[in-house]
Amino acid sequence: MKDLLIFGIGFLAQILFFGRTIVQWFKSEHEGQVLSPSLFWKLSLVASILMLTYGIMRNDAAILIGQLLVYFIYVRNLQLKGAWKPMNILARIVILLMPAFILSYLFFGTEYTLANFFKNENNPFVLMVWGIAAQLVFISRFFYQWVYSENRKESILPLGFWIISICGSAMNFIYGIFRLDPVLLAAHSLGMFIYLRNILIHFNKKSIFDKIDVPVVNKLIAFISGKIK
Repeated sequence: MKDLLIFGIGFLAQILFFGRTIVQWFKSEHEGQVLSPSLFWKLSLVASILMLTYGIMRNDAAILIGQLLVYFIYVRNLQLKGAWKPMNILARIVILLMPAFILSYLFFGTEYTLANFFKNENNPFVLMVWGIAAQLVFISRFFYQWVYSENRKESILPLGFWIISICGSAMNFIYGIFRLDPVLLAAHSLGMFIYLRNILIHFNKKSIFDKIDVPVVNKLIAFISGKIK
């Protein structure tokens, strides 16, 4: 039962992560350019909180470190999108304090210590190093995106973001195989198509929606795209 709860949290987090990517791709595919909707960053925050919880319950340093490093980049992008201040002030306070709360609970409310993460018998040292390296490569896309966006004073998902995404995702997929982690395997196998599609959109490849010649479907696509902000 405990394992079901743990993997349930992990899968929910990855569903949200994948959902944010679908939202971003759908909007970009319809508009014919790579866009960075506010909803992408909001879903990222919720999913990151769940993934932090999953990393703690799985006793996985790679996952925990990865999520902690990018959490506030999500917040910063919402600020750049002008979507941070309109949020409820209580929600903003909770979002800002959540990582500290999770870590406080981890080290003061449970038997965990920092050493536990680096002495996990189910995660050999070499594999753990690979996992951390995979996380660092994968999350470096957000540092690249953040610097790129700060220089332009707006939230942008540049070409380099998607190239790094593919490299990091491949590394995480391999890590998931050795860790027998269905959450990582599902997440990083499904994301590849979206990353590649965004690269093609960046180079002005024709939208796959343009091939649809069904008025009702076209209107539905336009309606959904219009709701994504």
